[in-house]
Amino acid sequence: MANKPDIFKVTQFEAKTLSWWRARRSKIDMEPPYQRRGRLWSATDKAYLIDSILNGFDVPKLYVADFTWADSALNRKRLPYAIIDGKQRFEAIFDFYDGKITLNDDFVYRENPSLKLAGLGYEDLKKNYSEVAEIFDTYNLSVMSVMASTEAPINELFVRLNRSKPLTGAEVRNAMAGPAPQLFRKVAGHEFFTTYVPFSVQRGQDLNAAAKLIMFEYGGRLSETKKRSMDQFTKDAIRADREKLELAARRVLDTIDVMTEVFLPHDRLLLSAGTVPVYYWFVRSVSLKLQRFVRQFLIEFEAARRDNRQLSNEQPQNRDIDRSLVEFDNFNRSTNDQASHTGRFEILQARFSEYAKTAK
Repeated sequence: MANKPDIFKVTQFEAKTLSWWRARRSKIDMEPPYQRRGRLWSATDKAYLIDSILNGFDVPKLYVADFTWADSALNRKRLPYAIIDGKQRFEAIFDFYDGKITLNDDFVYRENPSLKLAGLGYEDLKKNYSEVAEIFDTYNLSVMSVMASTEAPINELFVRLNRSKPLTGAEVRNAMAGPAPQLFRKVAGHEFFTTYVPFSVQRGQDLNAAAKLIMFEYGGRLSETKKRSMDQFTKDAIRADREKLELAARRVLDTIDVMTEVFLPHDRLLLSAGTVPVYYWFVRSVSLKLQRFVRQFLIEFEAARRDNRQLSNEQPQNRDIDRSLVEFDNFNRSTNDQASHTGRFEILQARFSEYAKTAK
């Protein structure tokens, strides 16, 4: 029997008002796997969208996965809809309804400029300018319905729609097909990334770091982590040994479990996303009985680096300059090169070996 062809169809939704979507907000999956992180728009950006709606300007199309046509394995949360493209716009609209944002201070209502609406929220409009609130409620969003039986075309659609936008490498990889993005998300969901690293994860920096760690474990060595190499690893994972890939992710989870014992929540030692993969490989190499010394060693190491930089800047010919720390700083300028990963790790390992001899 021939296999059924995959279903992929994009059509225009029947016109629906903002109030219609508001009433169904709980039925929209706002966090499908391929989505980039929300809350990237500032309050001013969101209010500008509300300005556009109230003043009758065009709002770009939104794309929504429509699961009302049939039961689908893609419908992980068992909801009728999942956002594909337009998450920030939906969030801005819902935030205005919820009173989380107000109209910008420079807002001018083109239909009647004499109305002083700047700084007002939705409830203010509804109470004092009901005709303006009605314009918002009855505004018809242009929403495209996407019906698909597999995830691949939805992922591709997301990437295509955002091709002209500044998606990060992590966001593009997150929308790729195959097992690797799922494992990146699993590792990035660990408390090490949600609680211990203080760097921003809004643009997928945690997914990026998680992917590097899995790459290291899969290959069993430190490797280049430039965008091209990481994209290729993600694509190759579709045909790779699935068991080996999952084992690599489990090893990463085991090691970052240890790292939550070594580091503190929001630890400033983890402020740089480019340093985390090297610290990971370093912690991985330290024996259990010596792990309790790692954080203090790194504090002293970073202090020594700072003092050494100052000395080399002020007295470049001074014989007390520590050349291995200079070398570490040089490696740190290209954090995705294989030589940089290896060089920094070897310096850390060598200095910790000496430190551990006298540590108490």
